[in-house]
Amino acid sequence: MMSSDEPGATPFHSAQASFSKFQRQYQQTLDRWTPHVFQRWLATFCLLALFMLRIVLSQGWYIVCYGLAIYLLNLLLAFLQPKFDPSLEDDLLADEIEEGGDQSVPVLPSQRDDEFRPFVRRLPEWQFWLSATRATLISLFCTVSEIFDVPVYWPILVVYFCVLFALTMRRQIQHMIKYKYIPFDIGRKARYGGSK
Repeated sequence: MMSSDEPGATPFHSAQASFSKFQRQYQQTLDRWTPHVFQRWLATFCLLALFMLRIVLSQGWYIVCYGLAIYLLNLLLAFLQPKFDPSLEDDLLADEIEEGGDQSVPVLPSQRDDEFRPFVRRLPEWQFWLSATRATLISLFCTVSEIFDVPVYWPILVVYFCVLFALTMRRQIQHMIKYKYIPFDIGRKARYGGSK
């Protein structure tokens, strides 16, 4: 194996080694940040505040702001939805019955309430935070270039986003009520092996 000090090493190998070293350092940094949930989200909200301050003071880049808002709404919806959607399971079961599928096989449990099923998110909290932070940083860097400063009438974008947010949240809340799930841990946490 050739080291980077040998004369036969190509620039491609040294660039590849630098890139893999950078990837390892980046992953180590992310691994160190993992347990600090509050601090991570606080930093992301500070980045969002800095981005919004940049938009308000410069009075431009509204299309970048709108794109970021739509992307964050998409991430929020994926965060609130279960990984295994019960409405899709109902649709698949109804299709199988319509097609004359084998109904002699017993289904366990007989009712949905008979079994405890923990809430598993479609988008985990870590991925939600990482994607939101990356998107905010990219949007912040997009405000440096005049290419992304497309002239638009921003009140229309604000109204459209508010309507879109209200409709999607209404649909999501109805879905949560219909299938009886809550995507948050509410209540007292169980403590094991310690004093009360």
